[in-house]
Amino acid sequence: NELARPALFLNLPVFPKDRAIGRQHLGILGEPGFISLRKLVRSPPAWNVVNRDVFVCENPNVVSIAADQLGHNCAPLVCTDGMPGAAQRTLLSQLAAAGARLWYHGDFDWPGIGIANLVIREHSAQPWRMSACDYVSATETMTTRVSLAGPVVEASWDQELSAQMVALNVRVAEEALAACILIDLEGGAPPVLP
Repeated sequence: NELARPALFLNLPVFPKDRAIGRQHLGILGEPGFISLRKLVRSPPAWNVVNRDVFVCENPNVVSIAADQLGHNCAPLVCTDGMPGAAQRTLLSQLAAAGARLWYHGDFDWPGIGIANLVIREHSAQPWRMSACDYVSATETMTTRVSLAGPVVEASWDQELSAQMVALNVRVAEEALAACILIDLEGGAPPVLP
């Protein structure tokens, strides 16, 4: 259905259709918005993302936190809302085709790794704070520990990540890394990896 599960976003840059209006972002700058598959397919926005970093998260709470904490100072952000549906996949494909550099972050659990594998594979995204080191560091600050459930999923970008997840057996929700994520979103660039 072209109106089901619209894609959630924050601060996505577009080329203004009417220069007099001067709108440089889809929707209201600093406020989360939704775009339907119908809109994306029938009248896609003119994305102004060539050589720009666009961050992609798994959970809507991350978009809410980013809007509350950073507002109009937040880098462009798209949410897959779990496993991406048609609207989310179309939006990510359009952004990648328009020249965006996509950076993906999600939950450290087996479904989250599966979603990351899909986004990285299908949309040429790069992992964003999704290394084995990031996972181990996040588990050290967890006050409530929830075990991983379901079959093991190998992370396509980091062979050590799945091994560490099996060894530690702790689920880390994406929101638990909000402080680190917000630093990147405010700076507009992913962390420089060694």
